[in-house]
Amino acid sequence: MIKLRCVVERITYQNPDNGYSVMKVNVKGYNDPVTLVGNLLEVPVGSVLLCDGNWKVDKKYGSQFVAESWEEVMPATIYGIEKYLGSGLVKGIGPKFAKLIVTKFGLETIDVIESNIERLYEVPGIGKKRVEKIGESWEKQKEIKNVMLFLQGYGVSTAYAAKIYRQYGKESIDKVKDNPYRLADDIWGIGFKTADGIAAKMGYEKSDLRRCRSGILYTLSQLSNDGHVYAEEEQLIKSAMQLLEVEEEPVKQAMTQMIEAKDLELDQEAIYLPPFYYAECGAANRLIALVEAIEVDKKKPTFNLAAISQETGIEYDDVQIAAIRQAVESKVMILTGGPGTGKTTTTQGIIAALKTAGMKILLAAPTGRAAKRMSEATGMEAKTIHRLLEYNPKDGYKRNEENPLEADALIVDECSMIDILLMNHLMKAISSGMRLVMVGDIDQLPSVGAGNVLRDIIDSKKIPVVRLTRIFRQAQSSRIVMSAHAINNGQFPDTSNGKDTDFFFIKTEDPNQVAESIVHLVKERLPKAYSLPSSKIQVLTPMQRGVVGASNLNLALQDALNPTSVCLNRGGYSYRKGDRVMQIRNNYDKGVFNGDLGYIEEVDMEERTLIASFDGISVEYEVSELDELSLAYATTIHKSQGSEYPIVVMPVLMNHYVMLQRNLIYTGITRAKKICVLIGTTKALACAIHNMSVLKRNTKLKERLNPSLALRTDKLVITPKVIPYPEHSETSCSMAAEDAVPYGNKGQQM
Repeated sequence: MIKLRCVVERITYQNPDNGYSVMKVNVKGYNDPVTLVGNLLEVPVGSVLLCDGNWKVDKKYGSQFVAESWEEVMPATIYGIEKYLGSGLVKGIGPKFAKLIVTKFGLETIDVIESNIERLYEVPGIGKKRVEKIGESWEKQKEIKNVMLFLQGYGVSTAYAAKIYRQYGKESIDKVKDNPYRLADDIWGIGFKTADGIAAKMGYEKSDLRRCRSGILYTLSQLSNDGHVYAEEEQLIKSAMQLLEVEEEPVKQAMTQMIEAKDLELDQEAIYLPPFYYAECGAANRLIALVEAIEVDKKKPTFNLAAISQETGIEYDDVQIAAIRQAVESKVMILTGGPGTGKTTTTQGIIAALKTAGMKILLAAPTGRAAKRMSEATGMEAKTIHRLLEYNPKDGYKRNEENPLEADALIVDECSMIDILLMNHLMKAISSGMRLVMVGDIDQLPSVGAGNVLRDIIDSKKIPVVRLTRIFRQAQSSRIVMSAHAINNGQFPDTSNGKDTDFFFIKTEDPNQVAESIVHLVKERLPKAYSLPSSKIQVLTPMQRGVVGASNLNLALQDALNPTSVCLNRGGYSYRKGDRVMQIRNNYDKGVFNGDLGYIEEVDMEERTLIASFDGISVEYEVSELDELSLAYATTIHKSQGSEYPIVVMPVLMNHYVMLQRNLIYTGITRAKKICVLIGTTKALACAIHNMSVLKRNTKLKERLNPSLALRTDKLVITPKVIPYPEHSETSCSMAAEDAVPYGNKGQQM
């Protein structure tokens, strides 16, 4: 083993799942930065590392130092001290002041800050407020120094140590010693694998019940991330055994203890995390109670079609009339349908019908963008569900069964996005005297969160449903709309392109060429053709990884569209002023939620903070919190739910084979308002249209609403019968299509 002392200069790559990192480090005696690789968790730029490992020569990347183990140490050189102070660990010192301070005090810098901080006034440009801030931050760093030293002994980086200290304070060491697996439960960003690595170094046995407990919780958490509300008992045991690499007995023993302690809920052979169990039961019970509530309100509306049409100025067809009548006559009803089928105009008719009875109506949607669209369509205020329920981090949801919503009717749009937890909170706030209208497209992807709420309610057959199927004449001129419906019906869309179309297909097979073409389309061709800025163009892709995955496309688009150097770096990513970003976890303290889109409006490189704006709400992030944000020039189709964009560009390649499904492509296309450009191969598009294999989510909401359906025994994966194309072979997934070149709205080639 060779010992290597180095200073982290740049993080080139980092795998958030296992911590594997590639970074450039400066080593004494080497003129150029050295490549360091290894499982280094998350060390920030400027960290001083003492690594044990060996040199090797990689065929592709050349000479590298492979670190087997490492520890973070205080810097001992002027360069190291400057990098350390400028890394953002000490508030009030950014790269600029780090350089000035070190230039003044050299190797004495740490001692000056530690013992004689007043001397910082000798540095040009440093005033009283900054010195006070540096002093306060340094004292805080001293408090967590022992915590950091302890944790670093088990391979925990400074960045994670700061999070742990923020959570546990001075009790950090005792809590981690007592049970390192609690880190995975309590701290976002520290998963089971990280906690397991710490525990292994502490000498925990693989069959330790605390380890088994954490592995079971991790397995259930991963399943919930995939949309499952519960795990089947046998499924959970097998998955946990595989994760933990243990026999069945310790897993079953830990599971039994957790069920007895109510850390898990057992319902027949289904095992739930308690929040999901109570949410599913609660949502079902409250829906049934609302449906069966006796109408006693004197404001009960009557159906008057003439008055409704006069109010809205719209002539409704028979199905829309039936939908409006159903909303008038029902306590709960669902309105569903694809693009161009009149969901919005029908909703306007429902509002008019309820208004004629003097009803107070509330409008809501799951996201800010969806609520804004609803407001624009109806001329009434629409709120996000969180705002409607008056959520705040300290008190939770203020609107609940004890303090219900004050209205006669609630209309909720984009209900396919609602997961089971949010549905339960919504139902708690609806009194028995209210009526509920749920609007959504059942053929879109289900919610990002656990559950399949809208489909389960429809499939339960307990609540009236009206499905709009007629495509109105004005919508028939849109190839986006017609293509979406064709795909939804198992038919290949018209990809002939043309000067006046709004739906294009560009044939390109090579993934690298597709990635280059996407950047060119977003930066040059589409803005020029449609006189729209690149900020109005959204790239949607089936997957996160790969050449045409969201991660790689984001880096390419960021460099092309926003090459500024005003930025903060975190985990191998650069967050630049002007970047389009997405919040990737619910942060109730900041009031931003998973999937929220925004822009970085300010970057303070000295304070190591940035401000992102989400629908006009400004949110501040410290550099250690930037793992909550991802670049959003490109996003996965799953993350685009509930959003609409003027122009959508979407790669469709066989590289995405595992994700090529009909509802995925349908959802992506229906995100486009004006122009949709697919780029890839017709073979991949054909395979997606043919593939109706859907990963069935483990939920029991349908059965809880209608117990007679509990006799069904669906398997985890269901494969409905494929509707064959009349002209093409299903087995080959291949079909001919003309080369596509999109044109602008005035006939000019882009």
